[in-house]
Amino acid sequence: MMRYAITHNTTLQYAAPVRLASFNVRLRPAEWPGQTVSDYALSVDPWPGTLVEGEGAYHVNESKFTLNDPITRLQVNSRFTVTREPLAPAILQASGPDLASLRERAMTRPDLSALGPASYIFASPIAQPERDIALWASGFLHEGMPVMDAGRALMRAINGQFAFDPRSTYPDTPPIQAFNQRRGVCQDFTHVMIIAARAHGIPAAYVSGYLRTLPPPGQQRLVGADAMHAWVNLWCGEELGWVGFDPTNDTLADTDHVFIGMGRDYSDVSPLGGTFRGGSQQTMFFSVDVAPLG
Repeated sequence: MMRYAITHNTTLQYAAPVRLASFNVRLRPAEWPGQTVSDYALSVDPWPGTLVEGEGAYHVNESKFTLNDPITRLQVNSRFTVTREPLAPAILQASGPDLASLRERAMTRPDLSALGPASYIFASPIAQPERDIALWASGFLHEGMPVMDAGRALMRAINGQFAFDPRSTYPDTPPIQAFNQRRGVCQDFTHVMIIAARAHGIPAAYVSGYLRTLPPPGQQRLVGADAMHAWVNLWCGEELGWVGFDPTNDTLADTDHVFIGMGRDYSDVSPLGGTFRGGSQQTMFFSVDVAPLG
């Protein structure tokens, strides 16, 4: 079991005043098995005219607020404490149904909720079908393969064939570009794995969260030096449900991973989005701290 105190600070700076700025913040953790959240608090400066807490279209919480007065700067701070239980041995040792059976189960399951597999089989705004990614995945997936083996194979292939390079892509880089250059960051690797999995009938979702990071040997951890993380949830049948696969680190999502929300791709769970009236340039600064507690 692991406990963390998590703080996420975001600052938006505008070159000139903007008006009627409206935002969606997706930083409050949604409920997830093996995870318990307490003491969640969201602060906004300047404080908005309206703030409404609710659920998003998928398995994600949203805080919606509007600033009526002109602003040149906005600060958003999210903080909470979380306890993460380790994965059950049954999941670690499970195989799950084969891909042919899984596809049939997902397509015929009468569940259109935010956690129903049918919502995560088809194309989504960012995770569009890509023939080259599907053909690449065909090299190590087959119809009779258990879904847990398939997830590990995809995760291992991305981890082994792609280089982590934060200078090679941007938040709006298409997944196929990251695939072709075999470089990117966790967001890119997650989208590539989602496209590959869906091409073979595996319901696949984008997970937004945090990852516990360790400093180099002999060095102290730097407060605020962590970042948001992304990984893939695969629906592995009724018995196993959703299981997290982290292609960036070639590991199942376990006690080092803190779940925030799940959607079809990044566009459903982006931590902060919004609109404003005005033509001013926007600059964003953020810092994240994932501090283990005793």
